[in-house]
Amino acid sequence: MKEETEMDWEQELHGGEIYFPNSEEIVKEQTKCMERLYDFNATRPSEGEKRTAMLKEMLAEIGENCYIEPPFHANWGGHHVHFGKGVYANFGLTCVDDTHIYVGDYTMFGPNVVLASANHPLLPELREKAYQYNLPVRIGKNCWFGAGVIVVPGVTIGDNVVIGAGSIVTKDLPSNTLAVGNPCRVLREIGEHDRKYYYKDREIDWEKIEKL
Repeated sequence: MKEETEMDWEQELHGGEIYFPNSEEIVKEQTKCMERLYDFNATRPSEGEKRTAMLKEMLAEIGENCYIEPPFHANWGGHHVHFGKGVYANFGLTCVDDTHIYVGDYTMFGPNVVLASANHPLLPELREKAYQYNLPVRIGKNCWFGAGVIVVPGVTIGDNVVIGAGSIVTKDLPSNTLAVGNPCRVLREIGEHDRKYYYKDREIDWEKIEKL
């Protein structure tokens, strides 16, 4: 009977349908995850190895050489967050991880980025009863999110995407693009120009980089 109950609430979280998130079983499981997140955020800057070990326990998946700078905020303590390798998150990353959030290798997040998978119905009668639904967020490899970027539920972002600070991403973004604004729109493709210049008219010193 216990296995059937667990399957029921897991299906509610990840099925994309409207459900009640404050059931006894869901709150019980969610609280366990939040307790671990509290401990992670209480670690000291010198406790890097401890942080790494804790993240491996907390997150659904995490590759090598990932780093999350506390404070880290997550509805399920990262339990439904999937990180590839080499992912970096600056201070204040928020993952509203009521369902799955996928992040590809070498993606970087500036301070105070929000990745939200949970949403609420527009109908006020349903919101009064605290109903919600969840849609996964998918982010590709080698992306860079500027400070304060917000990604809403159900969005898919391709590989090598750069998103300007403060942007609100409400629709899917294709690979190899620079996107900015509210709502976030593709500004241009990333290409040969960016192989020569790293900022405005400042050229990349490839010889120096190859020596590193």
